[in-house]
Amino acid sequence: MKSYEVNFDGLVGPTHNYGGLSYGNVASQSNSQQGSNPREAARQGLAKMKALADMGFKQGVLAPQERPDVAALRRLGFSGSDAEVIQRAAKEAMPLLVASCSASSMWVANAATVSPSADTADGRVHFTAANLNCKYHRSIEHPTTSRVLAAMFNNEKHFAHHEALPAVAQFGDEGAANHTRFCREYGEAGVEFFVYGRSAFDSRYPAPQKYPARQTLEASQAVARLHGLSDDGVVYAQQNPAVIDQGVFHNDVISVGNGEVLFYHEDAFLETDAVLGQLQAKLASKGGNFQAIRVPRAAVTVEDAVRSYLFNSQLLSRDDGSMLLVVPEECRNNERVWSYLSQLTAQGGAVKEVKVFDLKQSMQNGGGPACLRLRVALKESELAAVNPGVIMTAPLYDTLVQWVDKHYRDRLGEADLADPQLLLECRTALDELTQILKLGSVYPFQRQP
Repeated sequence: MKSYEVNFDGLVGPTHNYGGLSYGNVASQSNSQQGSNPREAARQGLAKMKALADMGFKQGVLAPQERPDVAALRRLGFSGSDAEVIQRAAKEAMPLLVASCSASSMWVANAATVSPSADTADGRVHFTAANLNCKYHRSIEHPTTSRVLAAMFNNEKHFAHHEALPAVAQFGDEGAANHTRFCREYGEAGVEFFVYGRSAFDSRYPAPQKYPARQTLEASQAVARLHGLSDDGVVYAQQNPAVIDQGVFHNDVISVGNGEVLFYHEDAFLETDAVLGQLQAKLASKGGNFQAIRVPRAAVTVEDAVRSYLFNSQLLSRDDGSMLLVVPEECRNNERVWSYLSQLTAQGGAVKEVKVFDLKQSMQNGGGPACLRLRVALKESELAAVNPGVIMTAPLYDTLVQWVDKHYRDRLGEADLADPQLLLECRTALDELTQILKLGSVYPFQRQP
């Protein structure tokens, strides 16, 4: 039976704005309060999805969240009609309104951790929504994320869904941004690679001093247990605290893996040799040939990696066995990074081609190509069980572009977030989107009596 890696990209929401909400994310902080263009952002993301689908890669769409999140504001003490809640929050606590308007759910690499059926004890694909507990504006996402994923993967024979981990610091979980899977074939048993920033209960582990370590070892271990993963199919590694303090807030900003290949920066991990040894041995036990591509700091500094998002790229396997690296335009604009990539493809190794995409609207808020997608390895029978409404096709692309042009503003600033009309525009757009993607009533406003 054939198997595939399907990339489900996050559709940028109507309230895409630069709120500067993510401390530790250099791009998010440096572009705080600039004007954004939600229409352009959504179009850029859709263009990437369409281009990859046209190249033969399996591609899907993951819907955005309802924003502003009026229910979250009500839980914080704002009362009255929806319009009154928004207006009062804007007057009394603008930072809370900005947080409730965040469109960060577009970065669906943080939406969940996914384990393919070949790895799990019960032979189903397992999903655990990430609690994203480190940042308030993201911690409010997981209830809707869970409903959307359940509507996309809605066959209990093939798919199992788990609630987010407890919403406390000890179990901070950032989803697939800190999770990679290695395998010989997508339908065969593989090795799941969990990268954490700190241990919540063991003080012997070092921790960053400037920026928070968002993923804990304990959260990664809990997800592995929930998914029924075996010890011989899991490797845990600690992210280098020094690179977290340089703005590497997730592992996918400093390494990316796919198939049998890990593309990583020299400074990405602690105890790198031991980590690579475990990955090699465990993948070999499953018939795989692990390959590590190390990017030396002499060629690309950590600062270069953070500014260009070289490692927040998509490493995609093509039918001929070669790999394509999808990078943002910022990589081409960085002389050292582009020089390295040119040398990499000329070497004749695993990565044969680099494809550049303009994702400036996402990049300015701190997310590149890898942030925008959730990878799900599916056997042919499992892919057939996925809600067909979310699979990218040429007609769906055309429909979504028309939908974006109809509903999205072409400029959004902080003052616009206080406009109650924006909530109505968002709800109207999402109500139509659920019909396009055949999701049913997944949003709170659709579920109210």
